[in-house]
Amino acid sequence: MLNLQKTENTTFNELNDYVLRVKNVLSTTAAATCIIHHDRIVNEWYSGVHSNSTGSRIVDEESQFHVASVRKTYLGLAISLALYEGKICSIDDDVADYLDDVDTLVAGNTTIRHLLTHTHGLGDLHHRLFLPGTDWKYNNVGVNLLINIIQKLYQMPLSQLLEDRVFTPMGFSHTGWRKEPNEKLVWLLNEQYNDNQGDEANLFVSTKELAYWGYLHLKRGAMHGQQILPRGVFEQATTIISPPDLGHQLPRNGFFWFVQDEPRAMTELGDELPSGSFQSLGITGCACLVIPKYQTVAVRMYNQTGPNPAGYDYLEDIKTFGNLVNKCAQDL
Repeated sequence: MLNLQKTENTTFNELNDYVLRVKNVLSTTAAATCIIHHDRIVNEWYSGVHSNSTGSRIVDEESQFHVASVRKTYLGLAISLALYEGKICSIDDDVADYLDDVDTLVAGNTTIRHLLTHTHGLGDLHHRLFLPGTDWKYNNVGVNLLINIIQKLYQMPLSQLLEDRVFTPMGFSHTGWRKEPNEKLVWLLNEQYNDNQGDEANLFVSTKELAYWGYLHLKRGAMHGQQILPRGVFEQATTIISPPDLGHQLPRNGFFWFVQDEPRAMTELGDELPSGSFQSLGITGCACLVIPKYQTVAVRMYNQTGPNPAGYDYLEDIKTFGNLVNKCAQDL
């Protein structure tokens, strides 16, 4: 198991205080942060309990949070692996080259690049919002198509592929798709799932292992002298592949990661983050940010449910979080 040396650093007290304030604004019961800087854990902080129920477990390093859309970066890595291994010839291949049963609306018009970067324009499989590559819209239509492609290419579920190729080699024991609640899961109220195969939004990860996930990308798959997956798999996953003619204000993506090239109005990346930084955010409030320039990985966790409260701007919040991490990293 990856176990980075831990050193306490008060530089990140300001960040923890900010995360706590947002926790109170969102009325979540749980929050956590973990910061890795230059191969050391320099901040690890936990607050609250798993739920409002009586006797709920106190949040700690074994608490596994529902990371929501952060799961897309795990799928992105699987697609990058399939591309590296030649199972996918090009990200500009039509989706119909890999799935036989797609609607005619998808066939011949939509590429894997479009799916990875939210530029496919599909409202659903039978309704298109815009022509592929001309705009950006965040939804799960493309995600579900890519999950089906992985299943077909590897003849196994996404969850098993990642378990075999990443989670087991990394020694991850607090990462995985979970169907049933248990005491270590920060389970969302009234959530129900059909399976744990990786085709639903039920990935649970501990704060530290999500930081290790970001660290694995920062180090391009190299851990303690061992290459978990080829370096190129990680390099292409975190490189901008968005269609070049997108409007300036629209986000730029790698394989689902938001990647910084320059400040943009609609991106979730803070304006002060240097070029090459990349991040993923989930609707529960969880986030994983990687800043290669400062060799820093920052994770925050919440268990938000329901709509955002009045006056709360999630883009402003996540950008503030990123800018604050950047400031702290520079101060070390």
